[in-house]
Amino acid sequence: MAAHLLAIDQGTSATKCILVDASGRMVAKATAPLSEYLPRPGWVEQDAEEIWRSVQQAVDACLAQQPGVVVAGVGISTQRESAVVWRRSDGRAVTPLLSWQDQRTVVLRDRVRTDAVQAMVRTRSGLPLDPMFSALKLGWLLDEFDPQREMARSGQWCAGTVDAYLLNRLGAEGVTEVGNASRTQLLNVHTGDWDTGLLELFGIPRPLLPRVLPSRGHFAQADALHPALRGVPVLSVMADSHAALFAHGGFAPGQVKATLGTGSSVMALTHSGVAHHPGLCLTIAWDAGQGPVQALEGNIRAAGATLRWLADLFEIPLDEALDIASRSDSHGVCLVPGFNGLGAPWWDTQATGVVSGLTLSAGKSALLAAGLESIAHQVADVVAAMDLSVTGIHKLYLDGGPSRNPRLLDMLSAYTARPVVQCADPELSALGVAHLAGLQAGVWDMAALQALPRQQSDVLAAPSLESVALSRQRWALAVARARLH
Repeated sequence: MAAHLLAIDQGTSATKCILVDASGRMVAKATAPLSEYLPRPGWVEQDAEEIWRSVQQAVDACLAQQPGVVVAGVGISTQRESAVVWRRSDGRAVTPLLSWQDQRTVVLRDRVRTDAVQAMVRTRSGLPLDPMFSALKLGWLLDEFDPQREMARSGQWCAGTVDAYLLNRLGAEGVTEVGNASRTQLLNVHTGDWDTGLLELFGIPRPLLPRVLPSRGHFAQADALHPALRGVPVLSVMADSHAALFAHGGFAPGQVKATLGTGSSVMALTHSGVAHHPGLCLTIAWDAGQGPVQALEGNIRAAGATLRWLADLFEIPLDEALDIASRSDSHGVCLVPGFNGLGAPWWDTQATGVVSGLTLSAGKSALLAAGLESIAHQVADVVAAMDLSVTGIHKLYLDGGPSRNPRLLDMLSAYTARPVVQCADPELSALGVAHLAGLQAGVWDMAALQALPRQQSDVLAAPSLESVALSRQRWALAVARARLH
């Protein structure tokens, strides 16, 4: 049997696993769901041990569909910014995992925030000083579990993002991938290494952190994942949004993709040193062997999360909520999902959730439609900032569960005034690390990788320009109300 690539996508709500053959075709897929815990308003945690078990469960269920399959290598894609501390000796977590959605560190942020600090953080890390990123989370965890920093300085503990935690569980003691590391706000985005000034600012001892590695190489053995993977190497690691861009074939500036999930990520490669809109982040997309490649990104906190909240509010299944939203009119109602503030391009942690345009005739269907529209409006806001920063954006590539919704595709095309490209395969993050692992394993070279078939179709809406302008104007006013503080 020809060699296959096994790819793991460890996300916020589930861990997915796929098998990809040498033609780039997905031949098996499995999912293991995950829990989130909300101990207080604004606090969002996950259990790192549960995440590890979910990875094993997804791998087991995936491999069971192809008995006797030969696996040449494993790729791992992970959720970003979420932070945890664990023991180097056995990889077991000693703290909860603080989700990228967690907002408990707003007070810590405000304690260090000055114009000079914000400028320094932005210049070195490429990111705004915001609770979403890992640095403040790690500082909070150390204050709670190691206030004197004794374990952190001793090197007995290690801290970082989900990729580093999983690699430690696989026997790779203290390593992390450069793209994931760039989302911690502790990495210098220009040098690709931990920044002494940022470590001092956030109170993170350097011995606590893992070594930074490129996105492809021999990271660890996959033995602990499944008996069938004994001796099989982990050959690629990427952050989930970065892996999706890689799977789209977005290897050059101007190719912009939006990953629609719990939140959303709009990302495009950029040339080093190019000025960009202040509402966008500068991050490292990957290092595929030629050095770190930079990207611009806009992070949206609530996309699918908005629809899930509405489904819970109306006590209906999510599928039913989506169906109602897709065939309903918002009738001028706007819903700004500032549940934990607003991300790009505003980066306003004080923003609140707002519903505007309510009338006596507005009911469940209008609110659900407004929730769906909020995803398109937020992506369009980020694309507008991208247009000021990256030239030649002719299309918007889409992936993630919500991208399968035809109504949302039409709105995205209308609001961004360009065709959107729907990818028929929703598992883009997993495919991205499978592609990179195959490159490392010699299954294909770069030319063959670029030539792999990608199941894509263009959608171009032809709406009334007047209706689009009115909808965008209403949205802008609603955002302004959400930001009144």
